[in-house]
Amino acid sequence: MLPVLKSAAKGEASLGEVTRRLAADFNLTDEERNQRLPSGQQTTLANRTGWAKTYLAKAGLLEGTRRGYFRLTERGKQVLAENPARIDIQFLSRFPEFEEFTRKKEREGGRPEREPAVVAAIEGSNQTPDELLRATHQEIEKTLRAELLDRILVADPAFFEKLIVNLLTAMGYGGSRDDAGRAIGRSGDGGLDGVIDEDPLGLDRVYIQAKRYKRDSAVPEPEIRSFAGSLESVKATKGVFVTTSYFTGPALSFAEKISRRIVLIDGDQLARLMVKYGVGVRVEETLHLKKIDEDFFSAE
Repeated sequence: MLPVLKSAAKGEASLGEVTRRLAADFNLTDEERNQRLPSGQQTTLANRTGWAKTYLAKAGLLEGTRRGYFRLTERGKQVLAENPARIDIQFLSRFPEFEEFTRKKEREGGRPEREPAVVAAIEGSNQTPDELLRATHQEIEKTLRAELLDRILVADPAFFEKLIVNLLTAMGYGGSRDDAGRAIGRSGDGGLDGVIDEDPLGLDRVYIQAKRYKRDSAVPEPEIRSFAGSLESVKATKGVFVTTSYFTGPALSFAEKISRRIVLIDGDQLARLMVKYGVGVRVEETLHLKKIDEDFFSAE
């Protein structure tokens, strides 16, 4: 925040130019300059610079002049005259306007309307609210993925086989046909658990092996060799081996070396794919992040 405030010491400053100048002043690498938020819509640097400007403005140290430009207020000049070593959330809390921004006024009747956990998180972190929100979302999803694997491990084996077929069809394998995938289990060929017909006539098929292993039990190379042998028995060229645990190094190496295309999906990837394609999960709540429509407020 202090570098952003100083950037307006000589007059009106451009947020875009300030962002570029800070990248140079901080000796950021190209990778650091181009690092983006998970949404991909904005660089991390631009996001942090923008939030720094917002916080400073809420504290009455900066004011907007036109789109993308700002300047110091009299209070901002006074703060720079103090020559502070650092400006952070705690520093800005001395200003009542910033307190109003972070801690809402008390409701009628004296009951406080505030979000202490959120305020504490912002005050105790060097991340912007955008970054905190996404980090929280990632933590929630991480817990969800662990719960998905726990549920799979206690379910019936036949359920797991059907789940994998449903997942692959949800990912688009077999097109939009309802009968594109099916679990074959013990009644299938060579112990294969499922098959996806990638075309209506079944000329191109993907065979599936689904193995439920405890989290700490790795799938060894012999299991992948056996799966490759099963593919050979049905003259198949494509296979997907899915497990709830992970694969040993030799198992991964073997799958890469053989001529048949075998894709290995471990427990972590399985849970991620289930969340991404909506298999076994549902949307509980949707949050819409909105921002100012600058075109709406254009001079014209």
